[in-house]
Amino acid sequence: MALILRLLALLLLAPIAQVPTAQAQPMTPWATLGTPTPGPARVIGSTVLGCIAGAAQLPPEGPGYQAVRLSRNRHWGHPDLIRFTRDLAQRSRAMGNPDLWIGDLAQPRGGPMPNMHASHQSGLDVDIWLDLTPKPAMSRAAREEIDPPSLVLPDQTGVNARFTPAHARLIRLAAESPGVHLVLVNHGIKRSLCAMHRGEGWLHRVRPWRGHDSHMHIRIRCPQGSPDCREANPIPAGDGCDASLEWWLSDEARRPPPRPRPPGPPPALPAACTALLRLP
Repeated sequence: MALILRLLALLLLAPIAQVPTAQAQPMTPWATLGTPTPGPARVIGSTVLGCIAGAAQLPPEGPGYQAVRLSRNRHWGHPDLIRFTRDLAQRSRAMGNPDLWIGDLAQPRGGPMPNMHASHQSGLDVDIWLDLTPKPAMSRAAREEIDPPSLVLPDQTGVNARFTPAHARLIRLAAESPGVHLVLVNHGIKRSLCAMHRGEGWLHRVRPWRGHDSHMHIRIRCPQGSPDCREANPIPAGDGCDASLEWWLSDEARRPPPRPRPPGPPPALPAACTALLRLP
């Protein structure tokens, strides 16, 4: 049974978990490109092996949000993702929440990042931090050093006292938004959401993963006009409040064995991405 649960978890999150060795290098040429390509937006490949043409940039601040760590130049994405992020922030404000901290989206042309992420390559992912404490408007320089606290107990069996019903409402708001494929949170947050909302349909899109104890990772679906976009794996049926969630507390999940290097060369980016990399 443990093996079956592990395989289910890895199948669901293969676009995040199965990272080609070449994607984890300290530096990539994609990180040196400061501007997007001109022309209409087009997603190419997958979130872990892809890129984006014609990316749009999220403004550094707007109604209901402030983007953080702007020096990374990772606030680019498909226009659908930019619209989603801005709309979610405004709807969050209408619920009475303070500004949201917006973390990484993608690089100007997507592609592998030099650190921190295996995904975020095709302009369909955004990290939104789960810090709902009151916050003033901060300078862009001051937002370089934001470090939100964890919402999860040290043993990751559930949430700590910082987690409130407002956090659950925000996660639900994201999960119920049109075009959202999935929302990743720490399995301790998922476990607590199951305790409060078991059986509710929106939990289907909220799935557990390592880390993610202070932010949620939101992925939208492939947009129209991007025939080369590779859709993420389907989510298993149900609300995810089952034995597969408890697997994350097992010794196997807490101390996974080293992943062997697969034989042969690592998967390559789509040829269309190579062409983007060469454009001025």
